[in-house]
Amino acid sequence: MVKAKEAVAKPASSDAKKKLRPSKVKSLAKYETKKKARAAGTLKKKPKQNLLSGTATWKVVYKSGTWRFVHRPTEAKLIAKAKAEGKPLVETPKKKKSIIVKPIKGEKNGETREVHTVKRKAYYPTLKSPKKHKSRGLFKNHKRNTRSSLTPGTIVILLTGVHKGKRAVLLKTLDTGLLLITGPFILNAIPMRRVHQGHVIATKTKLDISSVKIPEEVDDKYFKRTLLKKKPKKNDSKSLFVQKPKTYRPTEKRKSDQKLVDAQVLNVIKKHQDKKSLFLYLSSMFGLRNNQYPHRMQF
Repeated sequence: MVKAKEAVAKPASSDAKKKLRPSKVKSLAKYETKKKARAAGTLKKKPKQNLLSGTATWKVVYKSGTWRFVHRPTEAKLIAKAKAEGKPLVETPKKKKSIIVKPIKGEKNGETREVHTVKRKAYYPTLKSPKKHKSRGLFKNHKRNTRSSLTPGTIVILLTGVHKGKRAVLLKTLDTGLLLITGPFILNAIPMRRVHQGHVIATKTKLDISSVKIPEEVDDKYFKRTLLKKKPKKNDSKSLFVQKPKTYRPTEKRKSDQKLVDAQVLNVIKKHQDKKSLFLYLSSMFGLRNNQYPHRMQF
């Protein structure tokens, strides 16, 4: 049994050799000759070509904004063919000089002057003030998107600011995307003001304020505050005639607009079926007790 296994494991005869490709045979023969020449010391190394020299078969040319390799023999054939056919030769354009020397007339002008053909980085226009261009993509021109739950008449809960935890009535959405709300002021001391929609919880309680007319002047510019004077310096504060720094106070116009809007909103609440509960709801504060989670609640 052992002899039979040995007979199977014997290698094939030396006559059946693997056939090599002709290219492989040629490369092996070339390698052998090179090996013999290296051993005999007769192997000559080819000198490295300088691509910028005239003897190199390849040359480096700057074409269309990049450096490229050009094969000289091929280029010479193309030029000879173009000459035989009488076609115009397309030569590579020479690089322009960055500085040109110009002659200047006059005895005291230095005879010559160097002039830059390309404007340098430190070039400034001769105009006193550059032209103003229209700015594009401004934030004020962006489209505003508000949540579908935030519609006029919705009662919202404020989450930040001085009035956080209070409830207010949403009047409308302004051009900047901010919400215009009111308390009314008599119920919870919230005046007409702007609030970001991210700082608000929209409730399912809603009033029909289609009859409420808001003055046209009430927009984003309406709420822009005027800059107050800075505090007096330490040395000036000692004098008797220096006035105390002014604090912000609403104008008479703003007070009258507040009364006008609040009166209309209160009339809407009075006409509602659940007017008593609505008055209590708007005047009370919002808060959470133990084991109460806002993401599990319906407002």
